[in-house]
Amino acid sequence: MSHSRQCLECGRQGSAGMHRFEGETLLLDGRHTIDSMSGWRCSSCGVEELDSDSLQRFAAASDALVLAERKAQQAELRRIRRKLKLTQRQAAELTGGGHNAFSRYERGEAQPMPAVINLFRLLDRHPELLKEVSKPAAM
Repeated sequence: MSHSRQCLECGRQGSAGMHRFEGETLLLDGRHTIDSMSGWRCSSCGVEELDSDSLQRFAAASDALVLAERKAQQAELRRIRRKLKLTQRQAAELTGGGHNAFSRYERGEAQPMPAVINLFRLLDRHPELLKEVSKPAAM
């Protein structure tokens, strides 16, 4: 098996191209690690290509992380909504969603827009602003 090949990203080959790595620990999202990863890394541009087994394990770990973060986000939205003493319908009206949008966010059936998350995090820190944002917008 060849221990170097051309990089598909930058086009370099030989000693400046892709080289095999094995048994490395990769960092996922700056907090979680995946051990015993292998594949190819470019000496010039640093791009990495994982082999099939490592790629499958990386994808599974990434998927698990996304699901865990969504669950945490669901719980956070529910906690803030309850802190503000809003029903799910009131929270949906506040954010411009459908009548059951917040129920779907909290059950994980729909992903809220970043603006919804940011608004509720802001209201968590400054609940007094709820009166301000609850007023009908003047057109």
